[in-house]
Amino acid sequence: MVTRREALRQATGFLRASELDNPRLDAEVLLRYLLGISRTELYRDLDEALPALVLSRYRELLSRRAAGEPLQYLTGQREFMGLEFLVSPAVLIPRPETEIVVERAVELAQKELSPAQVQSLTIVDLGTGSGAIAVSLAKFLPRARVYGVDISGAALAVAWENARRHGVAGRVTLCCGNFLAPLAALDLFARVDLLVSNPPYIPREELDNLPREVREFEPRRALDGGRDGLDYYRRLAAGAPAFLRPGGWMVLEVGQGQAAAVQELLGKTGSFSSFRIVPDLAGIPRVVAAKGL
Repeated sequence: MVTRREALRQATGFLRASELDNPRLDAEVLLRYLLGISRTELYRDLDEALPALVLSRYRELLSRRAAGEPLQYLTGQREFMGLEFLVSPAVLIPRPETEIVVERAVELAQKELSPAQVQSLTIVDLGTGSGAIAVSLAKFLPRARVYGVDISGAALAVAWENARRHGVAGRVTLCCGNFLAPLAALDLFARVDLLVSNPPYIPREELDNLPREVREFEPRRALDGGRDGLDYYRRLAAGAPAFLRPGGWMVLEVGQGQAAAVQELLGKTGSFSSFRIVPDLAGIPRVVAAKGL
């Protein structure tokens, strides 16, 4: 008989040997996930025996975690903006810094757009992935119509489940296609109030230097920003202004050290009247917001 206490002890030692950053926390999360219980419940009954099937499944998940597979893929979930999102290897795992994109977009919708527009906002999320940004915006802006675009059908299947789970599927339209192309097919020219995106922005030569669990398990297509990491921002600068209504906003996540270059790319188009740079909690410029003419 193996108790929860003993299973946790063994699991922590096993994960520590794999040089993971948080072996005890990872061991707890995986065991609570399998048992479907809270942390309080886990520690309240530490001496309870684990069913053989649970123990076998636990060992399997621990082996995968030790091999570098992200905890979020193992549990199939990730918290974002206070909401629980489904995730799979088809999508990038939502990061805390991406919440700044949502927060800035919501703030702009509430403070910069007229009351009439807030009643009927049209929002586009390019490269929606799990739908974390799109679904969050639909949740926090209940009168908005949100379009989520992604080239991956598998990613859109995850996004749809998240929209359904959070009760916004009726206001989220998911489109499979190459970046801006679906917007043209939907005839959204000069109709978009907010265009948001967390595009791929890792310079290609840096991809092999990313942490193992990112490099080997997260979708490369969602990370690869081209030679200098700015390929998708160039595409946005060239094509996105046609879809923004006058006075509409574009809100973009950027990588470390990219904010000035992205602002310059957008500024050269002559399509924007003002810019705002928003730092993350570490003080790194993380979001570029641009107001269309």
